[in-house]
Amino acid sequence: MALQFIVPPERDGWLLRDFLRSCGVSSTAIRAAKRTAPGIQADGAVIFTNMPVHAGMCITLPTVPEASPELSAQDIPLTVVWENECAAAVEKPAGMAVHPTLNYADGTLANAWMGLLARRGEQGAFHPVYRLDKDTSGLLLLAKSAAAQPFLVRSCRKLYAAVLTGVLPQPQGTCRLPIGRAPDSVILRRISPDGEPACTHWQVLAQNEKYSLAVFRLETGRTHQIRVHMAALGCPLAGDDLYGGSKNAAFPRQALHCAALCFAPPQSGEIQLASAFPQQLLDAAGLGRAQQILSDACKAFFCEQAE
Repeated sequence: MALQFIVPPERDGWLLRDFLRSCGVSSTAIRAAKRTAPGIQADGAVIFTNMPVHAGMCITLPTVPEASPELSAQDIPLTVVWENECAAAVEKPAGMAVHPTLNYADGTLANAWMGLLARRGEQGAFHPVYRLDKDTSGLLLLAKSAAAQPFLVRSCRKLYAAVLTGVLPQPQGTCRLPIGRAPDSVILRRISPDGEPACTHWQVLAQNEKYSLAVFRLETGRTHQIRVHMAALGCPLAGDDLYGGSKNAAFPRQALHCAALCFAPPQSGEIQLASAFPQQLLDAAGLGRAQQILSDACKAFFCEQAE
């Protein structure tokens, strides 16, 4: 695969290496591209990094084929909702870890992705742009190369949705409580004065006397950020027994879902994707008719990001 960039008028006359760095391409990726056939090209002709580029030029940067030999390819169903040669967005089911860990040696989304590539006869690696907890469902963005990953990280914005236990004090607001690791635990997080800064914007979409459906935009990406912040506000996620919620037959896991995703791959305009909240969780909360409200919230989120 290759990355492509069009030189804008304001960068006319820049040296190629400076132009590529301004696009977010690392020095390591530039060096690798120079050594990969057919080399870096401008409008189909080889160009060197000390040469100037001009407005309207199409710069093509080859990427080195990658592999993840440490990940076993497993024949696990995986739903791909969008894909091009730089990136793919998949639906992560609840109960599936993203990466193999000590407790989950296989059966992960990484194993499923490598299995999909193997079935296609393709070589590739696994580069998640962000992580989702094992029991969190929804959209997950993958980069198809290490070179493409920085562009996706920089442009990616997400909207999460969750069923909360109880009613938040306001219909919308922002929580800025710092989050740190709990003592004697590698998993548990807590609100801590000396923790890392964390910012969660929330908005309630629907509620009844027992549960609320809310959406969240994150300015930071702390581990368990939404779960910790909502517990601190007195409304833990339904099913989140780690932070005060009650796990039961109706809510067998924390009711958290990545519902909307927008990003800009290097060779494409902005991509907008939405994922329906698990209906069984809405039904369990008595909020079964809120699916359309959430769909409208995703559309509003996309409009805000486009402004």
